[in-house]
Amino acid sequence: MTVPPELREAALVSKAWPYEEARKILKRYPNGPEKGEIVFETGYGPSGLPHLGTFQEVARTLMVRHALSEMVDWPSRLIAFSDDMDGMRKVPPGVPQQDMMHAHLDQPLSRVPDPYGCGHASYAAHNNNLLRQFLDRFDFDYEFLSSSDCYTSGRFDAALRQVLRRYDAIMDVMLPTLREERRQTYSPILPISADSGVVLQVPVEVVDAEAGLIRYTDPATGRAVEQSALRGGAKLQWKVDWAMRWYALGVDYEMSGKDLIDSVTQSSKIVRILGARPPEGFNYELFLDENGEKISKTRGNGVTIDEWLTYAPEESLVFYLYREPKRAKQLSFGIIPRAVDEYYQALALYPTQAVDKQLGNPVHHIHAGKVPEARLPVSFALLLNIASLPGVGDRSTIWSFLHRYNPALSAEGNPELDKLVGYAVEYGARFVTPSLRRRPPTSEEATALRELDALLADNAGTGHGEEDPATILQNHIYEIGKLHYGKERLRDWFKALYETLLGSDQGPRMGSFIALYGVENSRRLIAEALASASGRD
Repeated sequence: MTVPPELREAALVSKAWPYEEARKILKRYPNGPEKGEIVFETGYGPSGLPHLGTFQEVARTLMVRHALSEMVDWPSRLIAFSDDMDGMRKVPPGVPQQDMMHAHLDQPLSRVPDPYGCGHASYAAHNNNLLRQFLDRFDFDYEFLSSSDCYTSGRFDAALRQVLRRYDAIMDVMLPTLREERRQTYSPILPISADSGVVLQVPVEVVDAEAGLIRYTDPATGRAVEQSALRGGAKLQWKVDWAMRWYALGVDYEMSGKDLIDSVTQSSKIVRILGARPPEGFNYELFLDENGEKISKTRGNGVTIDEWLTYAPEESLVFYLYREPKRAKQLSFGIIPRAVDEYYQALALYPTQAVDKQLGNPVHHIHAGKVPEARLPVSFALLLNIASLPGVGDRSTIWSFLHRYNPALSAEGNPELDKLVGYAVEYGARFVTPSLRRRPPTSEEATALRELDALLADNAGTGHGEEDPATILQNHIYEIGKLHYGKERLRDWFKALYETLLGSDQGPRMGSFIALYGVENSRRLIAEALASASGRD
């Protein structure tokens, strides 16, 4: 990638977090990487389907990788690693063939048969395939590796021998972190029984580190067993496994969730014992649901990837993930509309910015520097308000409003806008329309609404010539509010408009709304509101 000199100069000093993270790698290798490349890694457990955590970790890591590429011309790659040698400790709910799955408890996920009957070699292979489809869906640039392939092919054998050589030192790191009962049975190495195929949690003795031989007592038979830990004969405990992987693959950068801070600390100590340097990275905050509680796959709170993409474009999700990764953020359906509008606002701003400001704009990182041009004539919030009104909730009706608002607009000529219209229909029907409750106006509000209706009746607010009708209408609405509420209470005026006309406590710029929805339709809403006030009286 050819980077313009002014962009490279700005990237080297930018305060945007991907550049701050990339500078950690520059500091790691002041004279360039001795091994010729920078290795980024993300890891996943294939015990279930890919989820938002998978998405955000890859997306954010690729942002750091791209930031580094704008600062220096160093080759790099991203390894997407699947921990599929882990023993299956419980059967995930909802998976078919539950009895068969229970019969394979504690066996490596890569040796549990595929319960879906898809022809995959194992349950892990099924989920690994879904993981790769998932990553490919978003055009992520990655190299896939699985734990089972690396262990059984011998790729990890040299690193495993190093673990056996440093066995006592690793135990000295791990034992103080465990409860007394757990210390009695703990071993960094988990033999895989040749008889049952189970990943065994038993004490292990190193017989010959160079040959990879270990000895343990089989809990099923009570017999002493001597076997090789190489070529898939054993796997490592989680924190030791993570450190060994960093050592074996030469990982330079890996981020992880706040819940893994202790694991990072212990694995970093162990990788130093093995003779390597821990990777750079940071611990990002976890997402919270609308009640401020941690999102859990088991509980099903929060928003899934597919749910977000039902109601908004992928870019809006990445935009939301980009911002403040070290701060806990709510992830609920209610934040989607704002994320969409903020994404398109940032997109419209990008061409007007100087290079240094562009590098701080989230869209630069979302699109890896190849930022598309897109300027929407109306906001997503406004489309939602229109889509949620009675008798409007379909694409063709919304497009009739849009075409009247601006005859140059069409679904064929404005595919980006048409995509948002579709999202607005879906989101409005699910979340907005069911919650709308229009209340009758008070007498004070009714007086102001009658004045607004009179204004619309003689078309005084629609503008003339080159004037923007939405802006003219907004100014008139503002003046009516000042007259009846005063400048100090203007917020009350607009809230009254939202609650009496739209049935919500918040809404769009009313000038834009009326310009899009139409004067006659807007007057009809006012008439309905005034009629409801009369009925209350």
